[in-house]
Amino acid sequence: MSKTPVTPVQVTGTVLTTRRVDAYHALTVVAPGIVERFRPGHFVAVAVGGPGTSMLTRRAFSVHDVKPDYGGTVEFVFTAGGAGTAWLAERRARDTLDLVGPLGRPFPLPRDPVTCVLVGGEYGSAMLFAVADALQRRGCRVDFVLGAASADRVFGALRARRMGETTTLTTEDGSLGMRGRVTDVLPGVIADVRADAVYACGPMEMLRGVTAVAVEFDIPVQVAVEERMACGIGVCMTCVLPVIGDDGVTRMVRSCVEGPVFRGERVRFDDVGTIPFDALGAPGGGTRHAG
Repeated sequence: MSKTPVTPVQVTGTVLTTRRVDAYHALTVVAPGIVERFRPGHFVAVAVGGPGTSMLTRRAFSVHDVKPDYGGTVEFVFTAGGAGTAWLAERRARDTLDLVGPLGRPFPLPRDPVTCVLVGGEYGSAMLFAVADALQRRGCRVDFVLGAASADRVFGALRARRMGETTTLTTEDGSLGMRGRVTDVLPGVIADVRADAVYACGPMEMLRGVTAVAVEFDIPVQVAVEERMACGIGVCMTCVLPVIGDDGVTRMVRSCVEGPVFRGERVRFDDVGTIPFDALGAPGGGTRHAG
C-alpha cells in the first residue's frame, strides 16, 4: 500500500438512513469526496451539536461501510455515551452533518494471499468488514473472532458469518457464543486456521491481549486503537500514546495522524495514558529499543 497521505475533505453530508443495531446506532450519510479517498481503517470526524453549540470539538468514528450510491455514502456506528453522541443519535433522514475525512492511517494489506484473523471488540468490529472485503479481493482467507460483554454488544455477527470462513463469538456473560473474551479463544483459532496475520480493533485492553497472543505465535498484528480524538488532524495532541519506532526509539505519537493503525507489538500498552520516562523528549530522556 502506498504511504502517500490521503488529503481529507470537509463536506456537508445529508443523513440518508438511521438505524438501531442492538446497543448501537448506525448513521449512513451522503458524503461525496470522502468515499473516493477511503481505505479500510480510515475514520471520519463529525461536528456535533448544531450551530451555536458549546460542543466545539468533533467526534471521531471509524467507518463501517462505504457505497457509491447517491454519489457516495459513509456509514459509521457508535454508542450514545455522551452529549455529542446523544445528539447524533437524534439525527434523522434529511438532516445534515459536517464531516471531515477520510482521516488517519489505514490498514496495510498483504501483497500475496494469506490467512488473516480479524478480531473485533464491541462496535470496534464495525471497521473490520471493509478490511475483510479488501483482503478477500486479494485472495486472502478471512476468519473472524468477535466479542463483547453481552450479546447486544457484539456487532456484526451475522455479516461475519456470511463473509468469514469461520466466525467465533464470545461474550463475557455467555449470552452469545462462548463464555469469555476474544483472547480466550484466539490462540485456538490462530492454530486451527494456521493464520499468517491478525487485524484487530476494539478497546485498548483487548488490543493489548490480542497483541500478546499474536506475538506468542510470531505473526504480525495490526491494531486500530480507540483513543479520544478532539481534532482528528494532529493539532490538539489529546490522542498521543507511546509507540516504538523503526529505530527502536519510543515517541509520543498522535493516534489520529500516525495511527489509528499501528503494529501491535510497537504500542507500549502498559504505558498508555502516561509519558514514559524513556520516551524521546521526556524528562529523564532515555530511549527504549524494540526487541
